[in-house]
Amino acid sequence: MKYRYFSDTITLNLDTQKCTGCGICALVCPHGIFSVTEGKAQITDKSSCMECGACSKNCAFNAITTNRGVGCAVAIINGIRKGAEPSCDCSGNNSETFEV
Repeated sequence: MKYRYFSDTITLNLDTQKCTGCGICALVCPHGIFSVTEGKAQITDKSSCMECGACSKNCAFNAITTNRGVGCAVAIINGIRKGAEPSCDCSGNNSETFEV
């Protein structure tokens, strides 16, 4: 099942002027929202972005920005990685981030 988020709330941005078309964003994105066409990355389905931050964390050219860790995406990913129940710590005290 592919989850979708509220339209026009995703903080993901791609600066095509900085993009070199290396494709790392397409490789690390767990929802496959990036493609590389004609030497540049493109966002193909922004509403499927869970804002985990894998793309921005791994972009060596700072072409991608997002407010990672929103929407409890980090809790879901870390729960899967650690074999534990997701805990988003909605109190705001959890500073753990997802890194690829």
